[in-house]
Amino acid sequence: MNKSSINNYFHSLFSIEEEVVEKITETFNHFDLKANTILLDKDTISTKTYFLEKGYVRSYILNEDNEEITTNIYAAPCFVNDFLSFFRQQPTKEVYQTVTDCSFWATGLENVQHNFHNIPEFREFSRLLFVVNYYQIHDRLIEMASQKAATRYFNLMKKDPDIFQHVPLKVIASYLGIKDSSLSRIRRDINKK
Repeated sequence: MNKSSINNYFHSLFSIEEEVVEKITETFNHFDLKANTILLDKDTISTKTYFLEKGYVRSYILNEDNEEITTNIYAAPCFVNDFLSFFRQQPTKEVYQTVTDCSFWATGLENVQHNFHNIPEFREFSRLLFVVNYYQIHDRLIEMASQKAATRYFNLMKKDPDIFQHVPLKVIASYLGIKDSSLSRIRRDINKK
């Protein structure tokens, strides 16, 4: 299988030699999942890290009313994982589910630890990946606390317009922290203008 998408992702974060990237990704194996398939279930321990090559994945929790609350939507290309579960080998608190048909590359914790200890460029890549993920989570937290639903909707449209072609509106509404009816009203108001 051609690993150009995962290799290109490494190159996108910082300058790294091609042979180093190939060494890092040599233990990654390819697999596909159909839409609405559980990638990582709640209360399980993540034993692999996943690179999403194609498609959309969401993570969600169940609230006290047993409603699904989408905590994140992952759009390819990116890494998808419960990193705390993976690195600390503790149970996940979320469910990770494909939204569309997806293609992945995966490798195990042992391989990741080996790369950490033996490839300095991998340590730098991992540091940058954690910074990027922290920034996204922090930015989302501030956005949820400080912006109206319509503003959050506009920001998502600007950041990832394709999401509306692939992800059900119910999932997007949940991700934005609003009910389906509120999202419909926002979209209706925009169309009137």
